[in-house]
Amino acid sequence: MNTPAPARIWVDADACPVPIREILFRAAARTGVETWLVANQWLRTPPGPWLKSLQVPGGADAADDAIVERLAPGDLVVTQDIPLAARALEGGASAISPRGERFTANNIAERLSVREFMAELRGAGVHTGGPATLHARDRQAFANELDRWLAQRRA
Repeated sequence: MNTPAPARIWVDADACPVPIREILFRAAARTGVETWLVANQWLRTPPGPWLKSLQVPGGADAADDAIVERLAPGDLVVTQDIPLAARALEGGASAISPRGERFTANNIAERLSVREFMAELRGAGVHTGGPATLHARDRQAFANELDRWLAQRRA
């Protein structure tokens, strides 16, 4: 009988804030969950058997494609990229943003629509601003969502 591979965490690391990576590093060390940082650039990670990094060639969606190719049902994807989150959900994985927002089958279509609308506004020359500063409450929300996922994995 084949036992399923243990769930892994995949991090869209090019845009993942350093404080969120540090939370992930501590969680990997504490729980032994294999955590992969995927980026277009080399990233320094603390030593440890649970932390892995994958450098992909530059290019649109190269990191996203690398994550999706390796993703298994039950894995977790950490990303603020809504299309990547949608692809993760389609593959049977969970997805959360660095701000602790859980992407679900119930909210991903709306999130994709809002993203497309904002892209249209930017294309029309409307200044929509960038993402808000990552606050302590965002880091706490992320840590809480990560802990929920880890607890479900152990259950």
